[in-house]
Amino acid sequence: MSLDVYLYGAADQTRCVCPKCGDDHAAVNEPQLFSANITHNLNTMAGEAGIYEHLWRPDKIGVTTAGQLIEPLRAGLQRLRERPEYFKRFNPANGCGTYEGLVRFVTDYADACEDNPEATVTVSR
Repeated sequence: MSLDVYLYGAADQTRCVCPKCGDDHAAVNEPQLFSANITHNLNTMAGEAGIYEHLWRPDKIGVTTAGQLIEPLRAGLQRLRERPEYFKRFNPANGCGTYEGLVRFVTDYADACEDNPEATVTVSR
């Protein structure tokens, strides 16, 4: 099991002709700006860093845009980096997922949020 996070840009509405019926239809295209995946095995570590909800359950805390994630993810990343030995205690016993993997995931996600603050946040768990 894993978590997939996505950032989508503003929708472009274009017109296209349906090859079956010949009618002119509106087509909505939301470009994917970022996507990343991480194992659920790191959710306890994320919780200890104070960012579980921001990663796994943004809808539950009212997060809809990437800009809303920048500060919480940066704060969680700082907590992770300040106490690596503490957080490494939460490395999964089965070896699937690591402290370093979570730091990389959060860094990449926070960077993408900063680059695309108006993007829509979507997760699949």
